[in-house]
Amino acid sequence: MARDLIASDATIKSAIKRGDARIGDGDGLYLLVHVKGRVAPAWRYDYTFETKRKTLSLGTYPDTGLALARRTADGYRKMIAEGIDPSQARKAKKTALIEMQLQSDRADAGLPPLGSFEAVAREFHATRKDRWSPQYFDRWIERLEKDLFPRLGREPLADITNKALLAALRAVEARGALETAHNLRQHASQVFVYGIATGACERNPAADLQGTLREFNVKSAAALTEPKAVGGLMRVISAYAGSPITRGALVLSALLFQRPGNIRTMAWADVDLESGMWSIPSTDMKRTVKAKLTGRPHLVPLARQAIAALRDLQPLTGHGKYVFPSMLGGGRSMSENTVNTALRRAGVSADEQVAHGFRAMARTMLVERLNAHPDVVEAQLAHSKSGPLGAAYDRAEFIAQRRALMQAWADYLDKLRDGGDAPLLEAA
Repeated sequence: MARDLIASDATIKSAIKRGDARIGDGDGLYLLVHVKGRVAPAWRYDYTFETKRKTLSLGTYPDTGLALARRTADGYRKMIAEGIDPSQARKAKKTALIEMQLQSDRADAGLPPLGSFEAVAREFHATRKDRWSPQYFDRWIERLEKDLFPRLGREPLADITNKALLAALRAVEARGALETAHNLRQHASQVFVYGIATGACERNPAADLQGTLREFNVKSAAALTEPKAVGGLMRVISAYAGSPITRGALVLSALLFQRPGNIRTMAWADVDLESGMWSIPSTDMKRTVKAKLTGRPHLVPLARQAIAALRDLQPLTGHGKYVFPSMLGGGRSMSENTVNTALRRAGVSADEQVAHGFRAMARTMLVERLNAHPDVVEAQLAHSKSGPLGAAYDRAEFIAQRRALMQAWADYLDKLRDGGDAPLLEAA
């Protein structure tokens, strides 16, 4: 049946003058002429899609004329014939236009596209700020900025394939950075898991690459563990002819076997020479952010030899914050390379001993040579504990075992330095 048609613009103008409520053009298109609260006549298109009645606005008259309103309505009728809901199509187009504008604005601001690998990675990274240590937080994003963002950063997360991700990781592998390649695969996996949770992608190609990268061996810090070799090392340290401050750092690295970062940033305020205790603040320890904020200080009992070494340093550095200040001044602590550089200058190679190796040296020899209880040693190293004695040994009321341990270690190093050995101790 032929539809009723609006003859012309004159028909519309006559309807407006008469005060008609509406004027129809057939097949769902009509003009609301006079409606309470409406200033200008407005085009409407009614249609049925999947048994539901819907209405679309096509603009106001005369800005949208009769011919344009008809062309628009005809376009919607074709959509319906093809099984497309015009209302949903309009919403999708509007969303696409908004996204295009957002993407344009982000590009102008130098930001990665929405939904891209880099954008999702940075969004995930921001959620970890209060959960990761500052050092790991910075290192995580730096790895991606160097190796993954240049190759994959602007790609939509959902479009990244196993092949593309593997190619990026192979490029890292090719320069010999095997451990970094494995770390990057794990980091990428975190991004994809987050993307799945937030709707940015549906699968995690990084998980599919498990086992595809070349294996790497974690190289332990070089450490001397044979009594004769350790005795020679201690004689080298005793004879060190460089800065007395650096010599003190070497001596205390061996005696206290704490992490190099804690040794070089040792603060006078945390050292009690009268009670013989160094209390490292929880915030300075290698712990999770939560544990840093809520954990106890790490207690390091000072043997007589350690106290003597610190008293020798007091006239040199006791007026400042750090036991081992930077030679460049500026209120900073000693450089992280100072102890290793001093060992090299003293003739100890990097394959024999490094600063971090003093921990392995103590861990091995205390257990194997002095028969110390492993849990007590682990507690003094500030490692996670295991077994029934685990957490208990990290509590202050068990400090007696650690005091005995540290003094036995200092005495043993003296004996080795002087060319002797020491008998096994009873298990502490």
